[in-house]
Amino acid sequence: MLNDINLYIPTGVKAENELFNGFGKRELFQSIIGSLFGGAVAALLWLIAGNVALTVVAVLSGIFGSVMMCTKDQNNQSVVDQIGDMLRFRRSQQIYPYRMQDEWGMR
Repeated sequence: MLNDINLYIPTGVKAENELFNGFGKRELFQSIIGSLFGGAVAALLWLIAGNVALTVVAVLSGIFGSVMMCTKDQNNQSVVDQIGDMLRFRRSQQIYPYRMQDEWGMR
Protein backbone atom coordinates (compact mmCIF):
# COMPACT_ATOMS: atom_id res chain seq x y z
CA MET A 1 0.00 0.00 0.00
CA LEU A 2 2.84 2.43 0.66
CA ASN A 3 4.12 2.05 -2.90
CA ASP A 4 0.75 3.16 -4.35
CA ILE A 5 1.31 6.85 -3.55
CA ASN A 6 0.96 8.94 -6.72
CA LEU A 7 2.30 12.42 -7.20
CA TYR A 8 0.23 14.76 -9.34
CA ILE A 9 2.29 17.43 -11.11
CA PRO A 10 0.12 19.92 -12.99
CA THR A 11 1.28 21.06 -16.39
CA GLY A 12 1.15 24.56 -17.76
CA VAL A 13 1.44 26.34 -14.40
CA LYS A 14 3.33 29.61 -14.78
CA ALA A 15 5.50 31.11 -12.03
CA GLU A 16 4.81 34.69 -13.14
CA ASN A 17 1.93 36.60 -14.69
CA GLU A 18 2.22 36.89 -18.44
CA LEU A 19 1.04 39.57 -20.83
CA PHE A 20 0.47 36.86 -23.45
CA ASN A 21 1.55 33.23 -23.66
CA GLY A 22 5.29 33.04 -23.00
CA PHE A 23 5.79 36.79 -22.55
CA GLY A 24 5.92 38.34 -19.08
CA LYS A 25 7.46 41.39 -17.44
CA ARG A 26 11.01 40.04 -17.70
CA GLU A 27 10.61 39.40 -21.42
CA LEU A 28 9.04 42.85 -21.86
CA PHE A 29 12.15 44.45 -20.32
CA GLN A 30 14.43 42.34 -22.54
CA SER A 31 12.49 43.25 -25.67
CA ILE A 32 12.56 46.96 -24.77
CA ILE A 33 16.37 46.72 -24.58
CA GLY A 34 16.42 44.91 -27.94
CA SER A 35 14.09 47.50 -29.48
CA LEU A 36 16.36 50.31 -28.31
CA PHE A 37 19.30 48.52 -29.93
CA GLY A 38 17.25 48.16 -33.14
CA GLY A 39 16.41 51.87 -32.94
CA ALA A 40 20.11 52.70 -32.68
CA VAL A 41 20.81 50.61 -35.78
CA ALA A 42 17.94 52.37 -37.57
CA ALA A 43 19.35 55.77 -36.58
CA LEU A 44 22.71 54.79 -38.05
CA LEU A 45 20.95 53.70 -41.24
CA TRP A 46 19.15 57.05 -41.36
CA LEU A 47 22.44 58.92 -40.99
CA ILE A 48 24.20 56.82 -43.61
CA ALA A 49 21.48 56.27 -46.23
CA GLY A 50 18.89 58.96 -45.46
CA ASN A 51 16.17 56.59 -46.69
CA VAL A 52 12.90 56.83 -44.73
CA ALA A 53 11.53 53.47 -45.88
CA LEU A 54 14.70 51.63 -44.89
CA THR A 55 14.70 53.32 -41.49
CA VAL A 56 11.05 52.44 -40.80
CA VAL A 57 11.61 48.82 -41.83
CA ALA A 58 14.68 48.63 -39.58
CA VAL A 59 12.76 50.03 -36.57
CA LEU A 60 9.82 47.69 -37.06
CA SER A 61 12.11 44.71 -37.64
CA GLY A 62 14.01 45.51 -34.46
CA ILE A 63 10.81 45.65 -32.41
CA PHE A 64 9.31 42.52 -33.96
CA GLY A 65 12.60 40.60 -33.77
CA SER A 66 13.24 41.47 -30.14
CA VAL A 67 9.72 40.39 -29.11
CA MET A 68 10.07 37.12 -31.03
CA MET A 69 13.51 36.40 -29.57
CA CYS A 70 12.30 37.02 -26.01
CA THR A 71 9.05 35.03 -26.17
CA LYS A 72 9.35 31.67 -24.41
CA ASP A 73 8.29 28.41 -26.04
CA GLN A 74 6.68 25.32 -24.51
CA ASN A 75 9.99 24.34 -22.89
CA ASN A 76 10.12 27.70 -21.07
CA GLN A 77 13.12 28.79 -23.14
CA SER A 78 13.51 31.80 -25.38
CA VAL A 79 16.19 32.44 -27.98
CA VAL A 80 17.83 34.92 -25.59
CA ASP A 81 17.82 32.31 -22.81
CA GLN A 82 19.32 29.68 -25.10
CA ILE A 83 22.11 32.01 -26.22
CA GLY A 84 22.83 32.84 -22.57
CA ASP A 85 22.96 29.13 -21.73
CA MET A 86 25.36 28.47 -24.62
CA LEU A 87 27.66 31.30 -23.52
CA ARG A 88 27.57 30.14 -19.90
CA PHE A 89 28.38 26.57 -21.02
CA ARG A 90 31.25 27.81 -23.19
CA ARG A 91 32.77 29.76 -20.30
CA SER A 92 32.42 26.82 -17.92
CA GLN A 93 34.50 24.42 -20.01
CA GLN A 94 37.91 23.69 -18.61
CA ILE A 95 41.00 22.14 -20.15
CA TYR A 96 42.46 19.31 -18.11
CA PRO A 97 45.89 18.33 -19.42
CA TYR A 98 46.93 14.83 -18.39
CA ARG A 99 49.63 12.29 -18.98
CA MET A 100 48.85 8.72 -19.86
CA GLN A 101 50.40 6.37 -17.34
CA ASP A 102 50.69 2.63 -17.30
CA GLU A 103 47.67 1.65 -15.21
CA TRP A 104 48.48 -2.03 -14.68
CA GLY A 105 52.30 -1.87 -14.63
CA MET A 106 52.66 -4.28 -17.56
CA ARG A 107 55.02 -2.23 -19.68
